[in-house]
Amino acid sequence: MGTASSLVSPGEVIEDGYGGERGEACEIPVEVKPKARLLRSSFRRGPRVIGASFKSTGSVDLEYAAEYERLRKEYEIFRVSKNNEISSMQKKEAKLDEENKRLRAELQALQKTYQKILREKEGALEAKYQAMERAATFEHDRDKVKRQFKIFRETKEKEIQDLLRAKRDLEAKLQQLQTQGIHIYDPNDSDSDDNQTTVTAAGTQCDYWTGGVLGSEPSMGSMMQLQQTFRGPEFAHSLIDVEGPFANVSRDDWDAAVASLLQVSPHVPQALWSNTVRCYLISAQDTKAELDIFIKKHSWALRRMCEGLGHFYLNVCFCEEAAASYVMERKQEIERSSVCVLLLKSTVTSSIVEDCEEAFVKNPDGHSLVLYLRTEKDHNLPGPIRQLLEKVNAADKAAKIKVIDHCGTTEEGANLIHAQLEKVIKQELLGFEGADVDSKDSAVDEGQEEDSGDVLWDLRDEQEQTEAYHQACSSTTTQLGFQKYLDRLNDMIAAPPPTPPLLVSGGPGSGKSLLLSKWIELQQKQSPNTLFLYHFVGQPLSASSESVLIIKRLTVKLLQHFWSISGLSMDPSKILEEFPRWLERLSARHQGNIIIIIDSIDQIQQAERHMKWLIDPLPVNVRVVVSVNVETCPQAWRLWPTLHLDPLSPREVRSVVNTECQAMDLRLTKDQEKKLERHCRSASTCNALYVTLLARMITSARSCWSLDESLEQCLQCHDTMSLYRLSLKMMLNSFSTERERLIMREMLCIVYASHNGVSESEVLDLFPELELPLLSSLLHHLNRLCIVTLRCGLIRYQHLQAWEAVRLEFLGGGSSSAAYREKLIHYFNQQLSQDRVTWRVADELPWLLQQQEDRTKLQLSLLNLFVSQNLYKRGHFSELLAYWQYVGKDKNSMASEYFDSLKSYEKTCESEDGMTKLANLYETLGRFLKDLGLPSQAVAPLQRSLEIRETALDPDHPSVARSLHQLAGLYVQWKKYGNAEQLYKQALEISENAYGAEHASVARELESLAMLYQKQNKFEQAEKLRKRSVKIRQKTARQKGHMYGFTLLRRRALQLEELTLGKDSADCSKTLNELGVLYYLQNNLDAAKVFLTRSLEMRQRVLGPDHPDCAQSLNNLAALHTERKDYKTAEDMYERALDIRKKALSPDHPSLAYTLKHLAMLYKRRGKLEKAVPLYELSLEIREKSFGPKHPSVATALVNLAVIYCQLKKHGDALPLYERALKVYEDSLGRSHPRVGETLKNLAVLSYEEGDFERAAELYKRAMEIKEAEPSLVCGNAPSRHSSSGDTFSLRGPAPLPQAPR
Repeated sequence: MGTASSLVSPGEVIEDGYGGERGEACEIPVEVKPKARLLRSSFRRGPRVIGASFKSTGSVDLEYAAEYERLRKEYEIFRVSKNNEISSMQKKEAKLDEENKRLRAELQALQKTYQKILREKEGALEAKYQAMERAATFEHDRDKVKRQFKIFRETKEKEIQDLLRAKRDLEAKLQQLQTQGIHIYDPNDSDSDDNQTTVTAAGTQCDYWTGGVLGSEPSMGSMMQLQQTFRGPEFAHSLIDVEGPFANVSRDDWDAAVASLLQVSPHVPQALWSNTVRCYLISAQDTKAELDIFIKKHSWALRRMCEGLGHFYLNVCFCEEAAASYVMERKQEIERSSVCVLLLKSTVTSSIVEDCEEAFVKNPDGHSLVLYLRTEKDHNLPGPIRQLLEKVNAADKAAKIKVIDHCGTTEEGANLIHAQLEKVIKQELLGFEGADVDSKDSAVDEGQEEDSGDVLWDLRDEQEQTEAYHQACSSTTTQLGFQKYLDRLNDMIAAPPPTPPLLVSGGPGSGKSLLLSKWIELQQKQSPNTLFLYHFVGQPLSASSESVLIIKRLTVKLLQHFWSISGLSMDPSKILEEFPRWLERLSARHQGNIIIIIDSIDQIQQAERHMKWLIDPLPVNVRVVVSVNVETCPQAWRLWPTLHLDPLSPREVRSVVNTECQAMDLRLTKDQEKKLERHCRSASTCNALYVTLLARMITSARSCWSLDESLEQCLQCHDTMSLYRLSLKMMLNSFSTERERLIMREMLCIVYASHNGVSESEVLDLFPELELPLLSSLLHHLNRLCIVTLRCGLIRYQHLQAWEAVRLEFLGGGSSSAAYREKLIHYFNQQLSQDRVTWRVADELPWLLQQQEDRTKLQLSLLNLFVSQNLYKRGHFSELLAYWQYVGKDKNSMASEYFDSLKSYEKTCESEDGMTKLANLYETLGRFLKDLGLPSQAVAPLQRSLEIRETALDPDHPSVARSLHQLAGLYVQWKKYGNAEQLYKQALEISENAYGAEHASVARELESLAMLYQKQNKFEQAEKLRKRSVKIRQKTARQKGHMYGFTLLRRRALQLEELTLGKDSADCSKTLNELGVLYYLQNNLDAAKVFLTRSLEMRQRVLGPDHPDCAQSLNNLAALHTERKDYKTAEDMYERALDIRKKALSPDHPSLAYTLKHLAMLYKRRGKLEKAVPLYELSLEIREKSFGPKHPSVATALVNLAVIYCQLKKHGDALPLYERALKVYEDSLGRSHPRVGETLKNLAVLSYEEGDFERAAELYKRAMEIKEAEPSLVCGNAPSRHSSSGDTFSLRGPAPLPQAPR
C-alpha cells in the first residue's frame, strides 16, 4: 500500500482501467505521512545508527521539504494563472481600444453625414416650398382623380357581380338556342388589327371599353377583341390594299388624304392651295367692252367677297398690245390662276390662241374654266372661232367648262360673267358648296369658330406653314450630298430615349430648311404612323416668329390629331407653360413617334426664354429637331447632339451651275467654269444659297450685261450679302425707265416695312400707275433671283439675307423704313374709314403703329371694335394683349375702354344688320374678358349679346345658342353646374332644330355637356355624349374635309382618268387601281368598283393572271364586296389573291400577311372558325419572323388566335396564348397600357369560363384600374414618359417604328 506518488513515477504512462484514454503521469505535490508500522519494519531490518533521531532527521526535514515543495508549486500555478489573466486582460484592452477607435470614426462619419443630411433637408424644404407653388395647378386634378377612383372602386365590385349574373343568363339563352340547332356568330366581330372598330380619329379611340357583359363572352362567339386604340404601325391600313402614299389613309382622316395627295402629286396646281383667287381673263378687242364693265363694276364686289372670306382676289389680264412681250409671265400666270375666263365674239389673235392652248387644252384640270361666247342672232361663228371652240371642246372630255352663250347687251354679258364667277369661287374654289356665303367678317369668324369649338386660332397661320413646307419640298435647289445628312438624321432620331433635341446647324443659306423639308417628306412616306409637327420661321418680327403663336399652333395641331381641342387656355403664359404637359399627355395616347421640327428657331423672339421646355426631358416617343445658324445659336443649346451642314463640294457646285445654265439654254466655256470653280472654294462662297444665286444671276443678266461681264461682276462678291446687293443693282439696270426702277425700289421697301408682307392687290392699290403685267414680270424675276416669294397670298422675302440686303441697299441701314411704314399706315387707315376691316388691316395696322411708337393712334386703332374682334377671333389673343400693354393699360382699364366704345357704337345701330354686328361685338368682348380672367365683368356683355339676339333675330336663332353656350361656360367656371347644364341643353336644342342632329355645332354642345357631366362625376352620361359627338365630328370631317379636300381629290381623280385613256400597260393598270382607291376614299364604292375591275382585267391581260399585282386588285375588290356584305364573292377573291401571293411571294412577305389577315377575318365573320385557325397561325408565324417574338404586333396576333380558340371552346390552348401576349404587351408597352387592360379583361372572361371566379374578379379589377388610369385630355394625368424604363413605351430599334405587315 502506498500513496499515488509512491506508485507512479513522473513521465510514466498509465491506463484508465475503465477504458479511458491513455495519459501521462505528472508530479502532484501531496503531503505524505508514513505509518508507524511501515517505518518500524524498515528500521528494524537495517543496523541502528547510534546517536541518530528519526524525529529530527526524517520527520521534520521531510515535512518542511514537502511543505516547501507544495507552496512552491502552488505559487507557480498561481503565478502562471495570473500571468494568463493579465495577458487575457491586455488582449481585451487592446481589442476594446480598437473597437473604441472604430466607434469614434463611425461617430465622426455619422456626424458628417448628419450635417450633410441636415443641409440637404434644408435644401429639400426650400425646394419643397418652391415645388408646392408649382404644384398648385395640379392639386385640383389630383383630388378629383382620387374621388373618381374611390367611387369607381366602390361601384365596380357590384357591377362585376351584375355582369356575371347577366352572363349566366345569356349563357342559358345560348344553350337553349344551341339545343334548337341554331349557330350563333357575330358578323360585326373583327380582328384587333382590322379597321372595323369605332375610332375617333386616326390615332385615337373613342372608348375601348365597349364590350358587353364582362367583355364579350367566348361562349357566344364574340369574345372581347383587342380593339384599335391607336393608329400604330399595324393599324394604319384600311381594307384597301394600296402601295405608296394612300396605303395608310383612312376615309375618316381627310387631312391625311390631302397631305398624301400633295406629297405625291407635285403637278397639282398651286392655285388649289393658294390664298389668292386669281382670275385670268382672255379677251379680244371685240369683247373689250364686257371686260371693262366687269373689271370696273363687278370685280370690286368679288374682291370684297373674297377678302371677307379671308382670301385675296386678283384680276390678271394682258392686253393684246403687250401680250407678246410677256410670254413667260402669261404662261406662269395661267399656271397659277384659280379660274380662267375666255371672252370670244368674232376675232381671235395669236396670243388668245396661245393662252387657250395653255389654259383650256394642255391643262384643263388645273383650274376652273368659264367660256363667255358673244353670239349674234343668227348664231353663225367665224371659222377661227369655230376651230378654237372645237379644240377646246375636244379637250373638255368631262364637260367641266361653264359656257355663257349671250346675245344681249354688253352690260348684261358682264353681269352674267360676274354671276358665274361668283358661283365658281364660292362652290368650287372656297368650298362653300350650296351655301349662301355672307362676306361679312362675322360670318367667316363664326364659321371658323364652329370648326374649332371654343379654341380660337388662325387658319391662315396653318396655311402659311403648309405653303412654306411645300415650297421647300418643290425647290429646284440641289439635293447633292443630302443623303449622308438624311442618314445621320435617321440615326440620331433612332437613338434610345431619353434624347435631347437634335441641332441642325450651318451658315446662312447652307440649306437647313431644304434638308428638313426633304427629310419630313421622306419620313411621311416611310413612316405614316409618325406624327410630324413642323414650323418654319419666316422673316424677323413676323407673326411666324412669335413664340406664343408657334406654341399655340403646335398644341392645336397636336390636339386636333386626337379630335379634341377643348381645355386649351388662351393666356399666353399658360400656353407656354402647358405645352409640355399636353405633349406628355397626348404622347401617352399615341403609339409611334411624335417628331417636332422647328426651322430657324434662333429667329424666334426671345427663343431661350420661351423655349425652356426643350431643356426638360422629353417623353420617350417624342423627338425634337431644330435648325439654327452657327453664329446666332445660344450657348446652352450647343451641348445638344449636332448635325452640321458642310459647304458644297466642287462637284456639287458644278452640278448646281450646270443645272441652272441648262434650264436657260446657256453653256459656259471651260475657262468660265474654271473661274467659277476657283472662286467657290471658301466657306462663304460655296454654300447652297450663294451658288444658286450666283448661277441664276449669270443666266439672268444677259439683258443688261454680257456673260463675261456678269461673271466678272459676280466673282467680285465674296459672300451672299454682297451678291444679293449686286442682284438688286442688276435688276434696277434691267429696267428701261426710271419709273419702273422707282416702283421696284418702293415695292421692296414696302415689303420690308410691313409686318407679314403685302399682297399683289395691295401693291396695285399703293402704286396706281403700276400695271399688272409689269408687276407680274417684276415678281417673276425677283423670285428667280431668290429675293421674294408669294406665300399665303403675300409677297415676302425668300431669305433673311435678301431682307438684310434691301435694308442696306435701299433703306440706308433701316433709317428710312419709318416713311414706308407711314405709307402703309395711311393705306390701312383709308380702309378703316371705308368700314373695311379685313384680317389684313387687323394684322398690319396695330403693328405698324407700335413700330412707329405712336401709342395714341395705336390705342385708337385697338378701340376700333372690329379690329380687336378680328384679332381675337383669329386667335391672336397674345398679340392683342401685347399691344394694350405697350399702350400702358391694365386689364380693368381695357375692359372699361371697350365698354365705353361699345356704348358709343350701340347708339349708331338701328338696322337689323347693325344689331347683329353689335351682338357679335358684345359676345367677343365677353369672351375676351373671360380669357383675361375677369369673369365677373364678362357676364354683362354676354347677357347683353343674348338679349340683342333674342330681340333682333329670333329666340330659336343659332346665334342665340352661341350666346347661351358662352354664358354656360361662365357658370361652369363658377361651379354653378345646374345653371350651366340648363343653358347647354337649351343651346343643344336650338342647334339641333336649326342645323339637324349631325352638325358641328351640335357636336360642340355635346362635348361641353360631356365635360360638365365629367366634372360632376357622371361618367356614364358623359361618355355617351362624347361618343355621339365624336361620330358627328367624323361624319362632318368626311363631308367637308380640308377646305380644298374634295376639290383636290376630284381633280386628282380626273387627272388619273385622263391617264387611263391610252393603251393597256402596267402603268395604266396601276393608275386605274389608284383611281379606284381615290373613289373609295370619297365613299363612292360604285365608281371604285368600276376602276378596280378595269385594273384587274388589264393586269390579267398585260401581266398574266398569276402576277402579284393581280392579287392586289383582287384584294381591293374583295374589300369592296366585304363592305357591301357580299361575303361569298369577297371570300372567293381573297382566296384567289392568297393563292397568287403564296406562289409569287416569300412566306414572310407583308402582302401575304395582309391577305391572310383579311381572309381569316372574313372566315370568322362567316362562322368558318376551323378554316380561320391555320390562317391566324400562319399570320402569327410571319409576324414573329418579321418583328421578333417580343413585338406588340406578335402579341396582337396571339390575341387573335386565342380568341378563335375560345370560340372553338379550346380554352386550354387559348390560355397560354393570352398569357404570352400579356407578357409581351407589359414588356413592350408598359403595365398600364390600354392593351394590357384589354388582355387582362380577356383573361378574366377566360378564367370565369374555367370556373376560377376569384381570379376572374381580380383580373377584371386590374383591367378596370388601367382603364381608369388612362390619361384624359381634359383633366387626367398621364403617366410620366420622361423615362424609358418601367411602365413606359420604349422605342427599340430605329425610329420611327417599322411598319407592320398589312
